[in-house]
Amino acid sequence: MSVAVQDRDAASVATTGIVDCDIHPNLVSEAQLFPWMPARWVEHAKAFGQNNRQGLAATLQHPRFQPAVSRADAWPPNGGPPGSDLDFLRRHHLDAHGIAHGLLMLLRPTGCDERNLDFAAAICAAANDWQREAWVGPEPRLHGGIMVPQEDPDAAVREIDRCAALGGFAQVIFPPKALEPTGRRRYWPILEAAAHHGYPIGLHVGGVPGHPSTGAGMPTYYLQEHHANMANMQAVVTSLVFEGVFERIPDLKVVLIEGGFTWSPALCWRMDRAWSRMRGEVPHLKRPPSEYVREHIFYTTQPIEEPEDPADLIEIIGWIGHERIMFSTDYPHWDFDDPRFAFRAPLTDEQRAAIFGGNARKLYKLS
Repeated sequence: MSVAVQDRDAASVATTGIVDCDIHPNLVSEAQLFPWMPARWVEHAKAFGQNNRQGLAATLQHPRFQPAVSRADAWPPNGGPPGSDLDFLRRHHLDAHGIAHGLLMLLRPTGCDERNLDFAAAICAAANDWQREAWVGPEPRLHGGIMVPQEDPDAAVREIDRCAALGGFAQVIFPPKALEPTGRRRYWPILEAAAHHGYPIGLHVGGVPGHPSTGAGMPTYYLQEHHANMANMQAVVTSLVFEGVFERIPDLKVVLIEGGFTWSPALCWRMDRAWSRMRGEVPHLKRPPSEYVREHIFYTTQPIEEPEDPADLIEIIGWIGHERIMFSTDYPHWDFDDPRFAFRAPLTDEQRAAIFGGNARKLYKLS
């Protein structure tokens, strides 16, 4: 649900104790990471910069990304981009909307798309240390997301172990668009390390692996790419299920962030139907695919699909299980979901309490 700035009414029903599962901190400059990077990589960053798997990957190529992907009222007084000022974020979002806990989701720079794997590891480590020092330490309501160089599983596992020892993190961030589907064996050590430390895997839409952004090739319009985010999430789910990840790692939990959720029942029906006829190809699956999805997959709300009849949404949530849905705002982006207005569907008090806070508190072990 997108709410224009001028349409929000401060007198609307207030909400408190919310867990926001998608808050985007931002760097004023990538040089902010330099204090946490070895001198070698600081010089490398200054001289060469990142070498992503797709040209111009760091640019904001679509009009909707301007300015800074963000709400018009989210620009802080420090002159930096939205999401770069902790004090402003406290006043403008955490305090204003009754946010008890917020899960940080750093979008850039990340090491996930960097070709130089050693530099990728340095970027991820610096980004994680920056989150702890600049955000999590000063503001106990915020919880970091561990950035990992997922194309170097050994380095990724070391970084997960390091961050787990430091504390302050709630999940491991993994892009749904990587070099290979998320369920492939090359990534199993990362998934196992996350489960070992009790961290869910947070799959926020994104990743620039160098492949076309849709299965049919590169799109002409942003609208095509935007809708492809949902198809990418479905591909991730089918990969995790059919590759046998959840049989191998029964404690693993996966959160699909900003990828919608109303597509899940139809996908599960198709997977179950195909599995019932072709299960001989995947004998490592002991149960219907939908059972793995219902047990291991969680979804955040933003962007919420909003059918004309709210009862349709409630029916879908009933199939998925309201205990698998967690609230998110996508702050400070333009399609931010204001918790005072989001989810107009007729939830029970128990369901609302679970979606807006209880489910995330349980999954992320928050007080």
